[in-house]
Amino acid sequence: MAKTKEQKKKEIEKIADSFKEAKAVVFTSYDGLSVADSQALRNQLRKEDVTYVAGKKTLLKRAMAASEAKDIDLDSFAGSLGLAFGRSDEVAPAKIVAKFAKGNQHLRIHGGILEGMFITAEKVMELAKLPSRDELLAKTVHTIKAPISGLVNVLSGNLRGLVNVLNALKNK
Repeated sequence: MAKTKEQKKKEIEKIADSFKEAKAVVFTSYDGLSVADSQALRNQLRKEDVTYVAGKKTLLKRAMAASEAKDIDLDSFAGSLGLAFGRSDEVAPAKIVAKFAKGNQHLRIHGGILEGMFITAEKVMELAKLPSRDELLAKTVHTIKAPISGLVNVLSGNLRGLVNVLNALKNK
């Protein structure tokens, strides 16, 4: 059943809002992807606060024109287009889609948008190799904590030495 103009307008507004809210977007083609595989991908994306939208190129073009992402030629991408919008993490959409694409030949990555700039499929794959936000925060905390832990160990070593000397004197 064909969509009415009002339904199309709402869909365009929804996608345009997603472009504005997203920290990162990944463009994919999903020709030949089964419904079960598509649902599995959407479930994985949903866990990481990533929205996946599949739509006609004409609607996507209009939505992009309504947002800041205007300079991307969607006609250069072959096949049906799907977009993964990452709201909370820049790396999450690229990481999940790249991992899923390795196991499924029907899903192809065409590129993406990061910080308002178009990035190629190769850059999306490089982005997917980066550690997640939580991993980076953990590494930062560890880096900050390491000198403090070292200082505590050095100071406690002096105290341990004093206790050992006093124990030795007591045993004599």
